[in-house]
Amino acid sequence: MEITCINCPMGCALNVDMENGKVNHVAGAACKRGFAYAERECTNPTRIVTSTVPVHGGKNLRVIPVKTDSAIPKNKIADCLRSLQGIELDVPVRIGDVVVKNVCGTGVDIVAARNVCRAYASGSAESSVNVLLSPPSCESQPMKAGSATQCNDRII
Repeated sequence: MEITCINCPMGCALNVDMENGKVNHVAGAACKRGFAYAERECTNPTRIVTSTVPVHGGKNLRVIPVKTDSAIPKNKIADCLRSLQGIELDVPVRIGDVVVKNVCGTGVDIVAARNVCRAYASGSAESSVNVLLSPPSCESQPMKAGSATQCNDRII
């Protein structure tokens, strides 16, 4: 079996010799990580899954990125993505917040991959105070009157 190693920028072309579902020999690896990658990829391929889910209450954001917090078996990817259907988040959202716990019985969580703070309309009581109420990872920062949202030095 021929595969391309993706553990480092070299992208080695690996030739994998298998017998009875086990890796016997790997040729073509420029580093020792190639053998481990070939064994994993040929016997139990896994992937980090990324997607988006709708978010409500963040200025100019309708969706936020989410991802599995570690790799899941490749044959569970479609089920993992189906588990996100119908999920909608409300702000505030912090990086690492669990969106789906133990997705598809894998022991892996789907987590938020971006901070989203509350957006306040200019002239609202909250914006007149010039302080953004935000989740712990979004530091409260002074805001200019009329600005919508600021979170971790980024306008969102």
